Amino acid sequence: MNFRPERKEELELNITPLVDVVFLLLIFFMVSTTFERKSEINISLPNSTEVMKEVNTDILTVAIDAQERIYINDVPLVNSQLSTIREVLSQNVDGKNEPMIVISADAKATHQIVVKVLDAARQLSLTRITFSTQVYDEE
Repeated sequence: MNFRPERKEELELNITPLVDVVFLLLIFFMVSTTFERKSEINISLPNSTEVMKEVNTDILTVAIDAQERIYINDVPLVNSQLSTIREVLSQNVDGKNEPMIVISADAKATHQIVVKVLDAARQLSLTRITFSTQVYDEE
């Protein structure tokens, strides 16, 4: 007869499959999430009575916020020097046939920063430039 107490096996919880499932869910939600691009740059546009007509052409967007940060095609510039603006505009214009530049400047941005963007565009011989505004009622 064997009178020694029987050894019970220790229960071991393997959480590797659980971690795999959590990572797969994380990747799924990261890939399937959409982000609203309008919330990236907070710009209060000036008012106008005209509505811009849709044009079928290459469009290059330049946004200037109230803190005078410049975004070209929603990519922020490292500084607002004329050479930086000109270089990034040149990189974005390559391969496009006479692109239209749409400048969306905050109503509180200074005139000087808008003139810098216009000057950089002029140095690159870009002539199709327009400004984005909001429509207001004349009452």
